[in-house]
Amino acid sequence: NEGGKRGPFPTQFSALRRGAQLDLDVPSTLVILEGLIPMNHYMKEFCQTTGELLGSEQVRMMGRWCHHNRITTLDHSLFVAYWSFRAARALGLDETAAARGGLLHDLYLYDSRDKSAHPGWQCFDHPRAAARNAQGLTDLSDKERNIILSHMWPLGGALPRSMEAWLVDVVDTLCAGLELSGIYDPSRLRRRLGVEPITEATEDPAPAFL
Repeated sequence: NEGGKRGPFPTQFSALRRGAQLDLDVPSTLVILEGLIPMNHYMKEFCQTTGELLGSEQVRMMGRWCHHNRITTLDHSLFVAYWSFRAARALGLDETAAARGGLLHDLYLYDSRDKSAHPGWQCFDHPRAAARNAQGLTDLSDKERNIILSHMWPLGGALPRSMEAWLVDVVDTLCAGLELSGIYDPSRLRRRLGVEPITEATEDPAPAFL
């Protein structure tokens, strides 16, 4: 893969629940509000692929803003990234670029309802803002950058220039439809993956992985 930095997958999540420490020998077991939920092998491999990003404050800060109605940008981005990863693997494409580009595609880090936060139409503005923020967070490959810039095509943004960019564009649209229709709440996937959002109300951020 040509994506640049790749940090090790964090191992903190054998562990914390509301201040109580549990000793778990299986690294694929996460402690979340619903209890102990084992990740399947796809989820483990997705987390290994994106661990550097999942542990970052910038990605977890996407939990501060709603993107589709009450769905946060973090929950939506994880939903898109995970299923882009799964689809890319099934199709024999670059699953790492699909996962990373999918996770960062909405890393614009502002309230889209605040017109002072961006100069023009959100469809055009947010892919460029997300690409700038993503480039500051990690070493993007050209493919990953194009995935971010083109994910709003044909409504706005660049033209997809790889199969992975076309894939993320389609998966993003499908995920948005499931969210807006109320068929699926992607916070369920986020909790299953053990990613803890950073919200405005969070004074002492919790570990990135519970």
